[in-house]
Formats: sequence, C-alpha cells, structure tokens
Amino acid sequence: MNTRAWIVFLDESGVSLLPQVCRTYAPRGRTPLLRHRLNWKRASMAGALGHHAADPDQGPRLCFHLKPGSYDTPALIEVLEQVKVFYRGERVVLVWDGLSAHWSRAMRAWVAEQDWLTLERLPAYATELNPVELLWSSLKKRELANLAGDHPGTLRVDELGGLAP
Repeated sequence: MNTRAWIVFLDESGVSLLPQVCRTYAPRGRTPLLRHRLNWKRASMAGALGHHAADPDQGPRLCFHLKPGSYDTPALIEVLEQVKVFYRGERVVLVWDGLSAHWSRAMRAWVAEQDWLTLERLPAYATELNPVELLWSSLKKRELANLAGDHPGTLRVDELGGLAP
C-alpha cells in the first residue's frame, strides 16, 4: 500500500477504579487503608496511538477514551467515530488485535462504509507488536497504583470520558 496515511494502533484494557497498593512506607505490620470515593468498580480504556507513515514531522498522536463497563461493537464504533473526527478526514490504517468485537459482522459492515479507514489485524498473542500495550502497563503499574483520596491531581469520575488529543 503506497498511500499517505496515519498508522494507528488501537487497544482496549479494563481497570479497577478501586486503588491497588503496590508499595507503601507504612511501618511493618500496619497495613495502610486507602480511602476513595469512586462509584465505578470497573472501567475500560481505549487508546489509539498514531504515526504518520509519509510525514514523520507531524509527530505521534494519542487519543484516549474511558467508559464504565466494557467495550462491545457499538461502543467501539462510537470510539472509531471519534477517531474519525480526531484525524479530520485523513486516511487511517488501523491496526488492532483479534477481539471478537473488532471483527463482528456489524463492525465489518460499518467499516465497509468508511472511505477513510483500512483495518489490519495483529497476529494472535503478539502484544509486543502493539505499542498501546506499553501504555497500559505503565498506567497500571505506576500511574494508577496507590491513587486514592481527594487530593489535587486525583481524577474524579465526572472528569473522565471522551477522546482528547
């Protein structure tokens, strides 16, 4: 394929919004208690990391989507509609894994109507080929670990949602 397009890797991941304690400085034998005011038990994240194939000077682009519950085909179509707006009509080659919602009849029918989008499938069990997996690993092990309370910098449920550049 010889085209001017964005190569975009997309992946979803689930997280628990209840804080996990990875490390603490509490005295031995005194387990700390993290207090939180989060309503959701689980949330799902979708991340799309793009790089322009023909013009590397444009730099990478990251868009992010959060929602309660899990992703299904209609939710992923909504995410792709937002990706379309994010890339403002430019051509996109979307690379993602073999999740059944990615390749359902409804998804394939929707994609067939899109002239801006081409889908490519990652091989099974090849998480090292999707750079968004590294983002999930970093978020879960560093950024979201021990996050609790109402201190400045804590994300609240009402702040979450939508794709943002």
